[in-house]
Amino acid sequence: MLLGQVGDYLSQERKIVIIGCGAGGGTAAQFARKTDRKASITIIEKDKNPQYSKCGLPYAISGIIPNFDNLIEFSEDWFKRAGIDLLLETKVEKIDVSKKVVIANKGDNVIEKTFDSLIIATGAKPLIPPIENIQDQGKLINGVFVLRTIDDAKDISSSIIKGKKVTIIGAGLIGLELAESLYKKEMKVTVVEALPSILAYTVDQDLSKIILDEISKKVEIFTNHIATKIENDSDKVTKVFVEDKRNGTEKEIQTDLLVIATGLKPETTLAKDTGCKLSKKEYIIVNNNCETSVKDVYAIGDCTEFKDFITKKSIPIGLGSIAVRQGISAGTNAAGGNYTLLDGFLQTCTSELFNMEIAAVGSSDENLVTGKFNGLSLPHYFPGGKPITIKVFANKDGKILGAQAIGDNAAQRINTIAAAILGNLDIETFRRLETAYAPPIAPTLDAITLACDIISAKLRKRQK
Repeated sequence: MLLGQVGDYLSQERKIVIIGCGAGGGTAAQFARKTDRKASITIIEKDKNPQYSKCGLPYAISGIIPNFDNLIEFSEDWFKRAGIDLLLETKVEKIDVSKKVVIANKGDNVIEKTFDSLIIATGAKPLIPPIENIQDQGKLINGVFVLRTIDDAKDISSSIIKGKKVTIIGAGLIGLELAESLYKKEMKVTVVEALPSILAYTVDQDLSKIILDEISKKVEIFTNHIATKIENDSDKVTKVFVEDKRNGTEKEIQTDLLVIATGLKPETTLAKDTGCKLSKKEYIIVNNNCETSVKDVYAIGDCTEFKDFITKKSIPIGLGSIAVRQGISAGTNAAGGNYTLLDGFLQTCTSELFNMEIAAVGSSDENLVTGKFNGLSLPHYFPGGKPITIKVFANKDGKILGAQAIGDNAAQRINTIAAAILGNLDIETFRRLETAYAPPIAPTLDAITLACDIISAKLRKRQK
């Protein structure tokens, strides 16, 4: 290459194409721009909306968030001002890795975008269980909904009628957040869960029981039940039939609306066709730099798998907070920077259900040593104290590996445990943590350290 040609080459703009404008894709575009002010950055999004909060959808349905437009975090105009080309309602049909070209359709128009770096942020779609009569010609029948997009939320919202019955299949965080939202809209809510406990992937059964007992005062919940078929009248759902997994007995539930909240399936067809390595469950496998197995192709968000910080096992990414972290990494690296993720994610999560704050972090393997403490957020003598339950997990060497909490400031207590795990602290060090105290704010010894005292006692007993 001649000297003049080298100069021309170096002056060329870097081309970055991002497929998907969710939390991960939108964040990746922003950090790509921060890293390379001159790069050509294009986002291709099949939806009609720019980046918005999917986690906020239940709260827009309940009316806590007054308008669905409030969920939009970064507008089309924002991306334009940032010099990011946002193509909405545009579907990618093919990725030609050898030519480094993305081919997409917007209506009848074919769009081709060349790239130096490609970021796949295609997310996931709702998983529809094999319930008889739930679909007609590949579409959900009238009165049956999922909750993944603003349009889904608007469809549910427009179908709400005070006093009518709604059944939700799935008692994970989304299912129960939606149950609360529809309860607040004065609907009669029933939740059906196939597993023995609610929030099974968030908390252990003993904490789940505390949550279940409280929620059951407001909505009807059937655990250990699977939905088998629905009955409809004039192509509109009227009944759900559920089967008790323990004894096979069948029950019919009258319902006016049915919402499926049974999990997600990754959108990885494009990645597979591109040659990206997928897991057995068809998630894209990425490394600490969010790189796929294909050179110059990155992937982030709900379509990916990455390591668990504690177990080092590969796990699907299902949290918006993690998608954003991945977006920072992929966007920075795709633009020529350097941002390496930690060696796994802690999966720190939280929610509030029927005025109960719930949070969890790390591992809760049954072979670990546990310390569980039930207390109050304030000294016993001070009025207004709220119940707290915290459960901490450590290995036989006393290393802190996880925690779960219900009650006042559960999220902040779990954040503290997350810092302890990241800092490789052991129980003996952490239980001596000096926490802030004042009667109207906090007790002298916080619940998180008292739970660790219990683990310490168990470990000392084992050593004798």
